[in-house]
Amino acid sequence: MTDGGGRRRRAFIGSFTAAGGPGIVTAGVAPDSGALTALSSMDGVPDPSYLAPAPDGRTLYAVSETAEGAVAAYRVTGDRPEKAGAPVPVGGNSPTHLSVFAGHVLAANYGSGSVTAVPVRSDGTLAGAASDVLQHKGSGPHTVRQQGPHAHQVQPDPSGRWAVSVDLGTDSVRVCTLTGGRLEVHREIALRPGCGPRHLAFHPDGTRAYVLNELTPTLTVCRWDAVEGSLVPLTERHVLPDAPAGDAYPSGIVASSDGRFVWTATRGEDVLSTFAVEGNELRLIGTVPCGGHWPRAIAESGGFLYAANERSGDVSWFALDPATGLPRHEGALMVPAASCVVFA
Repeated sequence: MTDGGGRRRRAFIGSFTAAGGPGIVTAGVAPDSGALTALSSMDGVPDPSYLAPAPDGRTLYAVSETAEGAVAAYRVTGDRPEKAGAPVPVGGNSPTHLSVFAGHVLAANYGSGSVTAVPVRSDGTLAGAASDVLQHKGSGPHTVRQQGPHAHQVQPDPSGRWAVSVDLGTDSVRVCTLTGGRLEVHREIALRPGCGPRHLAFHPDGTRAYVLNELTPTLTVCRWDAVEGSLVPLTERHVLPDAPAGDAYPSGIVASSDGRFVWTATRGEDVLSTFAVEGNELRLIGTVPCGGHWPRAIAESGGFLYAANERSGDVSWFALDPATGLPRHEGALMVPAASCVVFA
């Protein structure tokens, strides 16, 4: 269970403590089978629903998806995360996603429709206050879900020049700069009205991006220009082979590290979809059950795919067919109210 430097490979699993989750679970990862083994758990902040490791893998950042909203830092040099300072308020409601960008932790605040920047010190700890909160504006045609902005994800692009935020409430993606701790919108890209974009994944070659839409179970293929900071929608593809029998809410998306496949998760239908990358097109190969109920997030690591199934309370892992990319269920680790899984 060690990496090339002799350190144990670990997974970190977020969960909703308000729904009975244990907080943050650390798990060992078997390199040959992808199997997860629980090592520890800790409940440092309420509802640590999304996690992001620092680039050096020694610090882990977590949102606290509450009405007050906060981000927290943990040392993860051992098998049990240790608090690295007090949580920092994000100045927004219900942060659902965070990432590390340009010496800051960025948080997407779903409830208030904003993005927060919190400076990171050289030792990986968080500074005492946010340096900026960028408020999104706008709405969409869905009368219940799009009455106002709902930032759902924020992440750097592969070049490291831009911060890209996805807003479900405004049917748009914002490309931002971060200078001197201040966020500024460089360009806002409109998507199809009512699609409800949730998450975005970049192709590893840095020229394409895939936006997963929650309110219509589709995937928008885009061209990405890192020089111009430009995102151009090209095509839209259904994530399911047939019309859904009931509720179908896409949630997680990941592009394979070799750039050959894209995987998505859809709640309600409780399936994982596999797409083959064919230039600027995606071809749906097929779907498989997610191994549980209500897959909130997925991740790829070491040639295996992982699904955090919130309502069944488990993280399932899948071997990946090298020819087709189709996942094959191999096992599961029980984690009540599991919400995400990341690796360091």
